[in-house]
Amino acid sequence: MTPTIIVPGIGNSGPDHWQSLWENEYHSMTRFAPSNWDEPDLTDWLAALDTAIAAAPTPPILVAHSLGCLLAAHYCATHDRPIKGIFSVAPPDPLGPKFPAVNQSFIDVPRTPLRAPTLVAASTDDPYASIGFAEDIAADWQAKFINLGPLGHVNVSSGLGDWPAGYALFETFAANLPEA
Repeated sequence: MTPTIIVPGIGNSGPDHWQSLWENEYHSMTRFAPSNWDEPDLTDWLAALDTAIAAAPTPPILVAHSLGCLLAAHYCATHDRPIKGIFSVAPPDPLGPKFPAVNQSFIDVPRTPLRAPTLVAASTDDPYASIGFAEDIAADWQAKFINLGPLGHVNVSSGLGDWPAGYALFETFAANLPEA
């Protein structure tokens, strides 16, 4: 199976988050490891993601959530290691009223096409971004867009558990990626 890198947002998606549950279930998935999950620094997070991508035996798929989605876009704009695809869930609006001040180094998100096939999945009632923002950023990134309906921030508070519907979306996305 294609190597997959879990790219959580601030706080590292705790043990009950679907990203953690997927990582525990599927051995092809690993997590990138910045030095600080609670006070994200873009430079540190980019270096940690680059290290994880470099360690993958073949170009990986990134499974990004929240701030991790913005990190993936920054990575595509600043690094050139191959990425097979980006599964981006619940990208936050960096100009929105709920965007944490501690994330300010991520605020200038690239709004250009990403260099890997991308799927953006977002909720209609995400407190961190409107569905309109998610649709717009997906268009800017030339990504496929999926409206998930009302799932909040698509996190533990959403009550998703291991989010089987999300994993089915991921499997379909991964199966349709071009071969390297």
